[in-house]
Amino acid sequence: MARVLMPLGDATEALDTFYPFFRLPEDGFDVVVAGPEARLYHTVLHEVPPNSAVPWDLTQERPGYHIQANVAFRDVDPDDYVGMFISGGRAPEYLRYDADLLRITREILQAGKPVASVCHGIEILTAAGCIEGRSVTTVAKCALDARQGGAIYVDQPVVVDGNLVTARTWHDNTPLMREFMKLLERFTRGDGSVEI
Repeated sequence: MARVLMPLGDATEALDTFYPFFRLPEDGFDVVVAGPEARLYHTVLHEVPPNSAVPWDLTQERPGYHIQANVAFRDVDPDDYVGMFISGGRAPEYLRYDADLLRITREILQAGKPVASVCHGIEILTAAGCIEGRSVTTVAKCALDARQGGAIYVDQPVVVDGNLVTARTWHDNTPLMREFMKLLERFTRGDGSVEI
């Protein structure tokens, strides 16, 4: 079964993570969860509370479900995967400093394999130096991260640029996964790499 790598860590956003985690196997892809270590991780729920008596300028964070990482970043061989899905939440804030994750991200993208990123996942792509000159989207508060990575920021639900598909938040999961699945199908049916 073709494998898709899902890097994450503590404070990965639950809906950013679990929607693709369950959607990908529906089309025959095995999701391999990777983290700084192979252990159980905490997800979080991010949302601006509606009708709050005291409004929040940023998203409020609450504990979510847990998810098990099967492998540590240092033990991942990018050649074993047909694609990669980068979740959002707060996890990318510290995961972007992991040299093994940045190496994996670069190798998968440079091989022409499909990569999807949602919300704060753009921080990993920026740190890996993978988005210069590419069109991307992300949550509005990370637009600066995209621009600092040399990308062209576009405020729309989903953006496809070659083998990279990006979305703003979990609210855009449906169009994100629709486009990511198209890229994975093209790649795995023998068409070779997706044009970068």
